Amino acid sequence: MSTKFKLMLNIALFGPPGAGKGTQAKRLVEKYNLVHLSTGDMIRREIAEGTDLGKMAESIINRGELLSDEFVVELIANSMAQHRKAAGFLFDGFPRTVAQAEILDQMLEHEGTPLKGLISINVPFEELKRRILERAKTDGRADDNETTVERRFKEYNDKTLPVANHYKQKGLHIDIEGNRPVEEVFTSIVHVLENLK
Repeated sequence: MSTKFKLMLNIALFGPPGAGKGTQAKRLVEKYNLVHLSTGDMIRREIAEGTDLGKMAESIINRGELLSDEFVVELIANSMAQHRKAAGFLFDGFPRTVAQAEILDQMLEHEGTPLKGLISINVPFEELKRRILERAKTDGRADDNETTVERRFKEYNDKTLPVANHYKQKGLHIDIEGNRPVEEVFTSIVHVLENLK
């Protein structure tokens, strides 16, 4: 196996809707030259292009539900295959279920480049809700309304939080306090990553 693969930095950004994953992802991708794999961006692209996949995804998202594991994993696997020479991958919004986490672990272990850590950005519920409703005004995202927000949090608590436990058992879960200025959160994440490498 090449040294290139041994040095790959594969990390996942984790946290509820509105925790600031997208903001931190942009900074981390730039600093570490990672390929940003955002399931949200991929799905929004499919919706914007009006593909069959996009239309199907849109109706599910607008109900505040999660897309199937098979659907999401296929998107991720296709993107990874297009970036064989990457310095590493930053998974944003993935894995969202334990089944997705198990598939990701298998994919990365097969490549000899396991996940280095799951960075969990923690923000209190009321602050998250405020951020999302504010984002709805500025970004005009149809899925950012009060009813859908409540449903998304329920989905997150029911299906996504167990992912944190999956990585805690593997010793890969890292907590970051996210209710702080963006720069402070970023500095904390970088500090953690420097100690991982």
